[in-house]
Amino acid sequence: MPQLRLALNQIDSRVGDLAHNAESIVRWTRHSAGRGAHLAVFPEMVLTGYPVEDLALRSSFVEASRRTLRELAARLAGEGLGELPVVVGYLDRCESAQPKYGQPAGAPQNAGAVLHRGEVVLAFAKHHLPNYGVFDEFRYFVPGDTMPVLRVHGIDVAFAVCEDLWQDGGRVPAARSARAGLLVSINASPYERDKDDTRLELVRKRAQEAGCTTAYLAMTGGQDDLVFDGDSIVVDRDGEVVARAPQFTEECVVLDLELPAAAPDAPDGVVDDGLRVDRVVLSSQPLPAYEPEPAGAHAPRLDDDEEVYSALVAGLRAYVVKNGFRSVLVGLSGGIDSSLVAAIACDAVGARNVYGVSMPSRYSSAHSKDDAAELARRTGLNYRTVPIEPMFDAYMGALGLTGLAEENLQARLRGTLLMALSNQEGHLVLAPGNKSELAVGYSTLYGDAVGAYGPIKDVYKTSVFRLAEWRNRVARERGQTPPIPENSITKPPSAELRPGQVDTDSLPDYPVLDAILELYVDRDRGADEIVAAGFDRELVTRTLRMVDTAEYKRRQYPPGTKISPKGFGKDRRLPITNGWRESV
Repeated sequence: MPQLRLALNQIDSRVGDLAHNAESIVRWTRHSAGRGAHLAVFPEMVLTGYPVEDLALRSSFVEASRRTLRELAARLAGEGLGELPVVVGYLDRCESAQPKYGQPAGAPQNAGAVLHRGEVVLAFAKHHLPNYGVFDEFRYFVPGDTMPVLRVHGIDVAFAVCEDLWQDGGRVPAARSARAGLLVSINASPYERDKDDTRLELVRKRAQEAGCTTAYLAMTGGQDDLVFDGDSIVVDRDGEVVARAPQFTEECVVLDLELPAAAPDAPDGVVDDGLRVDRVVLSSQPLPAYEPEPAGAHAPRLDDDEEVYSALVAGLRAYVVKNGFRSVLVGLSGGIDSSLVAAIACDAVGARNVYGVSMPSRYSSAHSKDDAAELARRTGLNYRTVPIEPMFDAYMGALGLTGLAEENLQARLRGTLLMALSNQEGHLVLAPGNKSELAVGYSTLYGDAVGAYGPIKDVYKTSVFRLAEWRNRVARERGQTPPIPENSITKPPSAELRPGQVDTDSLPDYPVLDAILELYVDRDRGADEIVAAGFDRELVTRTLRMVDTAEYKRRQYPPGTKISPKGFGKDRRLPITNGWRESV
């Protein structure tokens, strides 16, 4: 059978930075060519970054993407790389679409193109447009209606774009009807906990349906609240894994494939789902037989906690670097949340670029102050102490606050102090709130909710403890100092805004609370279903009411790395003014 050396370039890109992204494509194409590739592939919308959101509706940006694609094709040829076909995801528009109500202005398309000898020789657009979770692609794009096939070195290679594999029908059965020898899917698939297992089973299933080897190339890096884990996969027509890339790293996976020769009577015209075969022939003759490289790499899988922690690190690093910040600022209370955030920050941007501030009040315990200082010593981050009591006394003398207002004043003074240091010194402030707190509104607006990014925004409190324990255990196994003081993990959680305060004064025990929240927030279960699952009726009613009335707080919380199927933000969109309450 004919041979083909395929290079899958699992890389990062930055939304809107066309010049930088084009430069990356050139660099990785040169690397692919140096390894003898016959076809080099890049992820979905790699040229523009993903997701572009309303930039897709801006004609100037669409035209810039199209122009940069043509310039990229010419540059690759000019640098001696023109003989290598290169597949690139980009933003295009449909030339034939007529304006109509309900269609995005300008008919933008989530597209892919094959570049060869200085030209765009084949272009195609995503057929299935996702419209769930974080995806709004019906808002931004019009679908493609072709079955793109590239004949290269005597092999027919079919192409799909991300959702084309996740939905039944469309390009997968069309690839079989077109008698393709290889199906390549370019993707910008956001990370979710446990998605790697789902993804593998999906690719196996689609390869069997397409009747050919299937390559699933994914993006890596991060964009705002999304993180991309890579995890590119190649399986043969029987669903057996041929190669698998590592997670959360840029990588060029090169592998040699033996594939069926293109059929001389391969069909043209319309095949499945009304898709029309658009076949471009670059070379009909197979390559002379050559010695293949060793079998494709099978990167080891990360365990569950390492995978989530790596996602949190990757998400924070991308947000800091891509937005031009050099350092981050964390308020250190000695508690578990700020300690985990500080550890993630040190791993993401380096301890020398992390600044921690202890801001004790009259209610701060000695062990909390000691734990904050100990974390700084263990990690090597920059550390200072700024007591808030003088500021607190001045406010109290002027306002005479009591109760909850007095407690929240302390948090707001800390938030003001952090933002002042951010303005003065240029640090990005990190908000330490976790998903449990955000769900029930157990946070202070303009206080502990202050910040530009929330690294653990989508992490339930029970998972915060587990990740802290995992990070310390890994450090010990590597002969390093565990970053988080043991006391921060073992002591009862407390906001320390009044004498003897602990979280359970206001909230159920976290294991119970998180189990209820997971059902209500992540799975959209109603109150009756949650009670039927074994939870106390009164507790469920109280918890759900706290969640429902805290929507206005969540809307004002900064973005943070999404790791679950339903994070607060684009995944879960509820009205702030809302009279509906679950009853039990």
